[in-house]
Amino acid sequence: MQRPIYMDNQATTPMDPRVLEAMLPYFGEKFGNAASRNHPFGWAAEEAVDTAREQIAKLIGAKGKEIIFTSGATESDNLAIKGVVEFYKDKGTHVITAVTEHKAVLDTCKALERSGKAQVTYLGVDQYGMVNPDDVRQAISDKTILISLMYANNEIGTLHPIREIGKLAKEKGILFHCDATQGVGKVPVNVESDGIDLLSLSAHKIYGPKGCGALYVRAKGPRVRLTPQMDGGGHERGMRSGTLNVPGIVGLGHACEVCGQELESEAAHLIGLRTRLYEGLTSKLEEVYLNGHPTQRLPGNLNLSFSYVEGESFLMGVNHDIALSSGSACTSATLEPSYVLKALGVGEELAHTSIRFGLGRFNTAEEVDYVIGRVVEVVERLRELSPLYEMAKEGIDLKSVQWNRA
Repeated sequence: MQRPIYMDNQATTPMDPRVLEAMLPYFGEKFGNAASRNHPFGWAAEEAVDTAREQIAKLIGAKGKEIIFTSGATESDNLAIKGVVEFYKDKGTHVITAVTEHKAVLDTCKALERSGKAQVTYLGVDQYGMVNPDDVRQAISDKTILISLMYANNEIGTLHPIREIGKLAKEKGILFHCDATQGVGKVPVNVESDGIDLLSLSAHKIYGPKGCGALYVRAKGPRVRLTPQMDGGGHERGMRSGTLNVPGIVGLGHACEVCGQELESEAAHLIGLRTRLYEGLTSKLEEVYLNGHPTQRLPGNLNLSFSYVEGESFLMGVNHDIALSSGSACTSATLEPSYVLKALGVGEELAHTSIRFGLGRFNTAEEVDYVIGRVVEVVERLRELSPLYEMAKEGIDLKSVQWNRA
């Protein structure tokens, strides 16, 4: 067992050696531009890109021509949401999303609000972080043109009832965008049965390279149109200009192929490790709380709050030998408690104690056992230093204490 142990796979995943092997030729002898269609170097690159489109499409139940390549899921989210709002502005300007979405969706929606291009409804979630389809239905107006909801939450792992929401969107003739960055390759995703019209994904969440992503754009039933957010040579059916990142695209395609082949066995492996980790921690520590849905969640996600243990202090205690997270990697620069946990109704003090364990393809039972031991050790040490924990153990109701803030 090598250390440090990596358990932050919702932030990013290590590249699978099989993916790297597939990519390597396109850094060297196969260096052509996929848009150069008058010589063999370009033909080889274009063929590799087309193969990747089919590999990605197969994983999500789409067609190869419906895959648009981007720099990652953040760009895909921007292109999907801004592209729809700008193209369909004569039909309506109302967008529905949720308060627990990734910042790539929330900040895009806020930018559209500031510019006056859209009015956005931000739906609340239940105590597990799940959107109620009835709330979606009630939020729909005759001006609604887009619903944008994530497949799986990056912090707490909760899976939304995507199929129900997709069916509702179809009934109402409203386009449905899904940020499936965390879901694709981990749980079964099918754009047809799920009723998804636009879907964002990223290579580095599924053991592929950073800096490469894709956007699925439905071509039929209905045909989805987008206003491009980048002008240039008219690449990618005119939706996303720019020379294609052929090595990255090859890596994304191969990563999708591996995920498709191993999805069931990998999910079973991760659920086993997650159960081992959860039971190991809760059998040795008191006042440990699960955040997110107990069953409808990503196989490799475990988000726990440890009462009387400040999350940043905990991470400082383990970060030399275990890589964990106190929330989303995209917002870890702030010491504010997670907006996702606050939306679930988790109190601010408990939200500050949350830790995200992100299990992945290459984690082992031996690593899980080591992590259990280290976490228990650090939590117990920090609780010994906590006067609040000592008071609680003595039976004092901390909520009734009158604190002197002078």
